[in-house]
Amino acid sequence: MYQRELSSILLDSLQSYDILTLLGPRQSGKTTLVQVLFPHFEYRSLENPDERERAQEDPKGFLRGLSKNVILDEFQRVPKLSSYIQGIVDHPNNDKKFILTGSNGLMLVDSITQTLAGRTQLFELLPLSFREIYQKNKEIDLDELLIQGGYPKIYDKKLNSRSWHQSYFQLYVEKDIRLITQLKNIDLFENFVRLAAGRAGQLINYSSLGNEVGVSAPTIQQWISALKTTYICFSLPAHFKNFNKRIVKSSKLYFYDTGLLCYLLGIYEKKQLENHPLRGNIFENFVVSEFVKNKMNQGLPSQYYFWRDQKGHEIDLLDDRSSVLFPIEIKKSETFNSSFIKNINYFNKLIKEASFPHEGRFGKVIYCGDQDFIFKDVVIENWRTSFLTD
Repeated sequence: MYQRELSSILLDSLQSYDILTLLGPRQSGKTTLVQVLFPHFEYRSLENPDERERAQEDPKGFLRGLSKNVILDEFQRVPKLSSYIQGIVDHPNNDKKFILTGSNGLMLVDSITQTLAGRTQLFELLPLSFREIYQKNKEIDLDELLIQGGYPKIYDKKLNSRSWHQSYFQLYVEKDIRLITQLKNIDLFENFVRLAAGRAGQLINYSSLGNEVGVSAPTIQQWISALKTTYICFSLPAHFKNFNKRIVKSSKLYFYDTGLLCYLLGIYEKKQLENHPLRGNIFENFVVSEFVKNKMNQGLPSQYYFWRDQKGHEIDLLDDRSSVLFPIEIKKSETFNSSFIKNINYFNKLIKEASFPHEGRFGKVIYCGDQDFIFKDVVIENWRTSFLTD
């Protein structure tokens, strides 16, 4: 098993709360992690039809029959249990602990916010980060990493990533998407996901995507929402502050896992990726998702944005550090070019001219080269260095 960076935070959380909630995509390692961290907890999966039926038909009896401490996997399948769990943990003599896991963020969060707010801490476990993979595979190269992605079973079982992603995607569509959408045409939805993959790292245009798929813009919005809810995709919002310039306010679409992204794009081997026209988008997706994973692995909210004005100036990633907006540029090139810092300099100058209360503090370029150095006050950093150092 890979050592997950979220482990210590989960252990600490259950010291203070009677309920721990862990969300994330299917096969990200949630069940394995909580069973390893809490080996004496009874385990029940609500994906199991028999367990689910008992929980739905007689929730009180189901909970009464459980041990002192229990892991309830795929909890979103029986969300009404949360009301009964609330009654148990609110009892003055309660000594039970619950761990709830789920792969449908929206359904589980809705249930928790209505009944278990203040009684649980919520965490999210995504596929393996590069730093977690590096523990056991220090020789992995970038192209291999992008194609294989971060789902643990691919590494644990040394599986063919193409076959695994194919099975995963079929299971995901059949189970999760049918559960949360009124999907009438699977082929149409699968075509939509592949087209969305071709737009990774780009602004979301619902109308354009709808025209290409052959459905309405509201349907595209619903489907993208489903991808976010089930931890396939996430959106990176534009920074909304106006630095005396008109800015683009649409969000960008990214995939949590580049392995699944490459599979959807038909990229199965490193030689396909080398000169692929979307290689830059895939690398950008990797870098942005790594930043998001690292925040979640610390139990912290993601406070990342991008910035673009209508004249074409753009910062790939803005790290909002409360007192500082820190600009980060992402470049697929293996060779540094002084033009890489052009937009960082423009952005910092714009902040200063707008008298924005956050002060610009130079910035960083993450690229595919091997060297790390400072160029005109901007950090130029190898992608490995970026995610192996704090």
